[in-house]
Amino acid sequence: MGGVVDRVIVVTGAGGGLGRDYARLLASEGALVVVNDLGGARDGSGGGSSMADAVVAEITADGGRAVADYNDVSSASGGEALVQNAIDSFGAVHGIVNNAGILRDASFAKSTPQGWDAVLRVHLHGSFHVTRAAWPHLREQGHGRIVMATSTSGLFGNFGQYNYAAAKSGLIGLTNTLAIEGARANIIVNAIAPMAATRMTEDIAPRELLDSLPPAFVSPVVGYLMTDECAESGSVLVAGGGSVYRVAQFANTGVRFDTPPAVDDVARRWSEIVDMSVASLGANPLA
Repeated sequence: MGGVVDRVIVVTGAGGGLGRDYARLLASEGALVVVNDLGGARDGSGGGSSMADAVVAEITADGGRAVADYNDVSSASGGEALVQNAIDSFGAVHGIVNNAGILRDASFAKSTPQGWDAVLRVHLHGSFHVTRAAWPHLREQGHGRIVMATSTSGLFGNFGQYNYAAAKSGLIGLTNTLAIEGARANIIVNAIAPMAATRMTEDIAPRELLDSLPPAFVSPVVGYLMTDECAESGSVLVAGGGSVYRVAQFANTGVRFDTPPAVDDVARRWSEIVDMSVASLGANPLA
């Protein structure tokens, strides 16, 4: 067995957009796919079974194998029920694509606790709940593949997306830690920042840009990250419009003070402290 053939892969938020593309591609490559979608609107309101059901129907019509799941991943019980559905339906869980998300865009000046909590619950907490429920199974079988859906907004920020950017940045930290902790059990964990035209992006980017970013350019990258052969772990990949590249944290050599410096000492050497003309791939100095 190789690739994703006969691997049971959960895709959250798979009722439309990128998630639908991920689910369909993985199924076409031989995976047994659990299509999870709450069926709500872009802001997380509402719900229903029709979106997940439609994707399952598309997959089965093409000769693939899939089941629908309507659990709310933003709760611990929802994440547990989703993973249990995979096990009950196909006997195992081998991979997770944590793709579910909502938008509640607003400038920080107009931010609300409700808008903050709602977005973090789905993106960040949802990825935690589903991964936590699957983790013991992945460790026991000595195999797992996890992709976290981050964003260029999480990497670099974006006006009006204080909540979304924070959640997506948090997923990078989770990716880095799980890649370390999962290494001994052959659990590969990466993050992807997709650039694609979907209902999530339809009014936050110019039309001419969106027209150049079909989801089909992103799905094969996720497909590879879920394969048995993929050995890359702890990486963040940006994919879209035909481009695929890695983004990583770099550090310069900085300066060293032999004794606690005065504020003036820091100011005097500030240009050296922030100079990134000579930098290398960073690592946690405390780990």
